[in-house]
Amino acid sequence: MRIWVDADACPRVVKEILFRAAERLRVSLVLVANQPVVVPRSPHIRALCVSAGFDAADNRIVRELEPADLVVTADIPLAAAVLEKGGHVLSPRGERYTRDNIRDRLVMRDFMETLRSSGMVTGGPPPLSQTDRKAFADALDRFLAGGEAAR
Repeated sequence: MRIWVDADACPRVVKEILFRAAERLRVSLVLVANQPVVVPRSPHIRALCVSAGFDAADNRIVRELEPADLVVTADIPLAAAVLEKGGHVLSPRGERYTRDNIRDRLVMRDFMETLRSSGMVTGGPPPLSQTDRKAFADALDRFLAGGEAAR
């Protein structure tokens, strides 16, 4: 099992939680980005820099993903592709994307995109709170302990 991170937009605090988990559990962690990402020296952690093309990082993750792998991303279309391939998805806020909830997330994303393209200012997500950080760490721990991977 590997953990893949859509690293371009992943908050630093989430990456740090992932670094500690990869070291503690000796799990392979791969951060994929369109620009260089600094990672700790570790046999378990690596950064993969891809071309700057549209969705290049997402496409690389989906191409190399194995069914038991976990992907950390807030990108809903990437999450849908990962689920389609049999992988698992966790958002940086600790939300588990599943086959049961991804369609609703895609519909909401498309709706918000329509509003933005019509000129409406919708704003972005709020900053990551301490509660969000804890939710992510707890969800990651549950997944890695095996309680979530089977779902």
